[in-house]
Amino acid sequence: MTREDAWTLMTEHTESESLRKHMLAVEAAMRYYARMFGEDEERWAIAGLLHDFDYEKHPSQEEHPFVGVKILREKGYPEDIVLAILAHADYSGVPAESKMAKTLLAVDELTGFITAVALVRPSRSVMDVKVKSVKKKLKTTAFAANVKREDIQRGAELLNVTLEDHIQNVITAMQGVAPTLGL
Repeated sequence: MTREDAWTLMTEHTESESLRKHMLAVEAAMRYYARMFGEDEERWAIAGLLHDFDYEKHPSQEEHPFVGVKILREKGYPEDIVLAILAHADYSGVPAESKMAKTLLAVDELTGFITAVALVRPSRSVMDVKVKSVKKKLKTTAFAANVKREDIQRGAELLNVTLEDHIQNVITAMQGVAPTLGL
């Protein structure tokens, strides 16, 4: 199980550039938190990179992430990664119990929201995104309306950090890979 193997698997199943970039953003946030928590950075990064790899072809709640998890198990991916990916979908019936699973759940919606905030900035760059502007946009329900605000707040609580710190951590993680994200 290498990052290269995970990248190959993800790109085989995902053609959408925006979905690939989302998974890269989640990977970066997972790396950031793995370092912060003293966990296995590569393992956490792979969970982030693969969490939505089946979504493009199997977007329904009946299929995602179950199809992807089946593929991962067949390929011998570790169960902690598989369970984290299952747990990131509230409807899967698998609770986010491990630190990895809680973190994946916590960063998934927030990376998408931060991307949306960056894209409405004049620079279209995550380098210019501030916590204050993310919090302000969170209050505007029409902005990125499909993002579940309660998941972002719950994510901070799961990680036992303030919402402000959680937002800053994810911004910092995304800034570290901004060119790859096109932001």
